[in-house]
Amino acid sequence: MNESVGGAPDSATVITEPVPDIQLQLLIQLLDREMRSGLPLTLTVPAGVLHGDVIGHEAWKADWARSLRQVEGEGANLIAEFPETVDQGIKELRTDEDTQLLPRWIHLRDATLLLGGAAPLRLPLWRGRLSDVSGWALGRPE
Repeated sequence: MNESVGGAPDSATVITEPVPDIQLQLLIQLLDREMRSGLPLTLTVPAGVLHGDVIGHEAWKADWARSLRQVEGEGANLIAEFPETVDQGIKELRTDEDTQLLPRWIHLRDATLLLGGAAPLRLPLWRGRLSDVSGWALGRPE
């Protein structure tokens, strides 16, 4: 390897990180416009195959709050509002330029995670990074 003065390599270092599928980002952005929208989807994620109804961020927040309001205790009420509190904080920090960002997260309702050889794991709500999705298909496995 050739090194220049100071010990740095000649060529620029390339750092790669997973990039979300733009079509999936745009699909989620479309679902975000209508709270009652959902679409059956199957995802390939590092843990295995995940399927459920993809929903928008606002629908996920509403389902999150609804599920926690059924739990007794003051802590549950506080946590029920957590996603909304985070969104408000982010809104305050954003500039006008930031408002057009594509989604970076995906949300599923009635999700099932299929792990190799293990029993399926059922999850009422699931949230994951879009950059961790390596493949997707419309519908659920039969």
